Amino acid sequence: MQKIEFSREEKAEIVSRIRAYFDRELDPIGTLPAEFLLDFFTEEIGPYFYNQGLRDAQAALLKRMEDVAEDIHLLEREQKSSV
Repeated sequence: MQKIEFSREEKAEIVSRIRAYFDRELDPIGTLPAEFLLDFFTEEIGPYFYNQGLRDAQAALLKRMEDVAEDIHLLEREQKSSV
């Protein structure tokens, strides 16, 4: 699996949200500790979310493929028998 990485802008936004959460719900946290926390979640917990996203995408794709197969079946025309 590829390493989960964020752009500089995404990382800044996520760190800002972590800091806001800590300000609101816990004790204030600095930028560096928030970045460390983000790195921890990205490495340790991120794969769980990533894998669940893959499973969700696969389920959605399989559902759509079933719908397409059903649509194709509905397009079939009755064949006349030669008897």
